[in-house]
Amino acid sequence: MDLLTALRTHRIVAIVRGADPDAALRTVLTLAEERLALIEVSLSGQDALGVIRRARAALGPGAPLGAGTVLTAQDARAAHDAGADFVVTPAVCEGVTEAKRLGLPVLAGVMTPTDVVAAQRLGADAFKLFPAAQAGGPGYLKALHGPFPDAPFVPVGGVDAEAARTYLAHGAAAVGVGSPLIGDAADGGDLDGLRERARAFLGAVRATAAADTGR
Repeated sequence: MDLLTALRTHRIVAIVRGADPDAALRTVLTLAEERLALIEVSLSGQDALGVIRRARAALGPGAPLGAGTVLTAQDARAAHDAGADFVVTPAVCEGVTEAKRLGLPVLAGVMTPTDVVAAQRLGADAFKLFPAAQAGGPGYLKALHGPFPDAPFVPVGGVDAEAARTYLAHGAAAVGVGSPLIGDAADGGDLDGLRERARAFLGAVRATAAADTGR
């Protein structure tokens, strides 16, 4: 898949990490129903590889489905075998190298300019700015665009709907959203609440697109 195009088209990566595999699967499918097209299942969740396999079977081959928290070469191979279309790493690590060897696009975790250069050398397709809120928020994103004006950054960590709108307005290719979107749904919580939050995030994306069009 063309990860960069998908990020710039859909603007949100929904991050699912759950203690209940069945609930995590229901969460993935609900997000897809709400037209959140880019979904990442974190390997730190319970039976995450099983969730990816089952979600892939339910969604079919056309829906972009990623594996997150990919650290090692073994993680990358397992994600590939489970049917992931892309991987997300929390850092510049061997998971990046192995995923690229397997032909999977990578959203690589970075914090500093040195991290960005290292990830570029390994062939990362985009850069997960993590943890974004602790790094300095939209101001830090803007600062990184100084030396890396064309780098596709995806802020992750503490991104609610309002922050998503701000990051996108400051040039983020997309945002990654975990608990502010997922809530307790992946642990067996309310799916109606999940639907409401998904619509709020999609509304933030639409508002940003409308503002860009009006400039």
